[in-house]
Amino acid sequence: MKKALRDNGLSLFFGLIFLLALVGQGLTGHALFNEKQIAAGLEEITLGQYLTSSGFAVDVSENWQSEYLQFLLYITATIWLVQKGSPESKELDQTGLESDEEQLVGEYSNQKSPAWAKASGWRRALFSNSLGMTMGLIFILSWLVQSIAGTSAYNEEQLKNFQQPVSWAEYLVSPEFWNRTLQNWQSEFLAVGSMVVLSIYLRQRGSPESKPVGSAHDDTGATG
Repeated sequence: MKKALRDNGLSLFFGLIFLLALVGQGLTGHALFNEKQIAAGLEEITLGQYLTSSGFAVDVSENWQSEYLQFLLYITATIWLVQKGSPESKELDQTGLESDEEQLVGEYSNQKSPAWAKASGWRRALFSNSLGMTMGLIFILSWLVQSIAGTSAYNEEQLKNFQQPVSWAEYLVSPEFWNRTLQNWQSEFLAVGSMVVLSIYLRQRGSPESKPVGSAHDDTGATG
């Protein structure tokens, strides 16, 4: 058990704090929603009703889609783009998909290589791009949930204010949708860009996201 906890400590840690943050968001969001209901002279709702509401769904999904968009863009951009001095970048002369030998696929695979890395044709092509494709799929699905739940939440507000509800297509081109979307995207892009640049000049001893403390600022792709 101790070995399993050690070997999976990073995923367990982030899984736990994710669940705690999600529970906290649900509880505080429910309290805030009921405060607004009371202020508007409306009935309070239960926690269960809030957790299954379009308002909660859109708040969660709009954050998820921006996070997975960030990962999708970073994974694919770092194939071709480099940043001198950053541990988040490949070496300056290693841009592109790299050779089969470097990627340990096909005839260059070893005993521990996954079966689909040893295979040829569509299986190897699919496995070679499976991370980016999965991140892209999660992004699209969470974006779809955000847009559908957002339409419902927006129309609830419209009806409360005795205004005309809108269709899903109308909501997709509305300022409401793009304001909510872009405020999340810009923060994700800033965070990734900051990590790339700050890791050139700053260090965190022992972290694989940082260069070794004594590495030169222009060392690229080194991790410590």
